[in-house]
Amino acid sequence: MTEDYTSIEPEDQLCHKEEVVKIGSIVIPVYFALLVVFSCIGNLLVLVILVLYEKFRLLINILILNLAVADLLFTFGLPFWASYYIWGWTFGEVGCKAVKFLFYLGFYSSVLFLTVMTVQRYMAVVHPLSDWERCRGFSVAPFIVWILSGTAALLISFHSQVLEHEGVLYCEFDSIPVKHAAVYLQNVFFLIAFCIMGFCQVRMFQRITQSRTKRRHKSIKLIFSIGLVFFIGWAPYNIVMFLRIQQDNGLSSFMDCNVSIRLDYAFYACRLLAFSPCCLNPVLYALIGEKFQKHLKTILKKMC
Repeated sequence: MTEDYTSIEPEDQLCHKEEVVKIGSIVIPVYFALLVVFSCIGNLLVLVILVLYEKFRLLINILILNLAVADLLFTFGLPFWASYYIWGWTFGEVGCKAVKFLFYLGFYSSVLFLTVMTVQRYMAVVHPLSDWERCRGFSVAPFIVWILSGTAALLISFHSQVLEHEGVLYCEFDSIPVKHAAVYLQNVFFLIAFCIMGFCQVRMFQRITQSRTKRRHKSIKLIFSIGLVFFIGWAPYNIVMFLRIQQDNGLSSFMDCNVSIRLDYAFYACRLLAFSPCCLNPVLYALIGEKFQKHLKTILKKMC
């Protein structure tokens, strides 16, 4: 998914957007600040619980740990983007590339880890006797995920640079074609991951409903909930990003000033929604994961 290469837009000579920019410069930094606080607290608690109380012989625990790390990496870039919306980019070219790298590393790794978690649960439920279910086929998955995510994020960050417009600095891609390619790649990546997760979830649901024991898998509910939150957050954002590309390409239906302003507001709203899963995932662990609830109560008792 994409980052802030479509951030605060400078005032257009034909379509004045001072109000849009003003609202974005107030709402988004405040919301990002809240996300940083809650994401750090929640994901660090998840890491503490996993390290102190859980066994890492279980692949699902290893994947949850890596997903929490991915969410934290994504979170670490938010303070810089919050500052960006207020003062423009003030962290230099190296900072621009580094923050872009963190954003894409966190995003791609979180999508891949969630996909692997879903496939692993699918194999456990639908093909319980296979070697894959016993984690032999997944043992190197975390390493592959980080290598792929790091490579993709590095390539994207190389094409980021600081540009100046009317005295304001922007952290952007170095060309329009690269910017569009990043959006298309993000949309394709999201669609593929969603199709894989959707197929696995449907097959798991069918197997569980057909089971004579009617046993309910808490881990499946957890993964389904995280996947649903992820889709609700990122699907609208990807659609809006695709529409903004059509605007860049000069599609007549998007060149009207009122349409352009509405699209900007939709972009801001969808961005807030898309960035929320980084702090919502730990909440889902606490609400659905019985072990996490038990360990969290233990920690809270020790603190009190």
